[in-house]
Amino acid sequence: MHRPNPPSIDPGIIALIWAVLLGAYIYYGLIAIGTSGAFAIVISGVSATGIWFFVRARGDTP
Repeated sequence: MHRPNPPSIDPGIIALIWAVLLGAYIYYGLIAIGTSGAFAIVISGVSATGIWFFVRARGDTP
């Protein structure tokens, strides 16, 4: 009997998931050490954007 394959997911979506999760990790880490919320949002947003570009460009490279 043939086992069905899981659906393929676009690499851009995978990169977005990585960026959102790691950006949230950075945000909560900055809040935990006592930085202001505005600073944490800016730094985590810039980091998430960089992570998205990096994973999109270099992810899934053989």
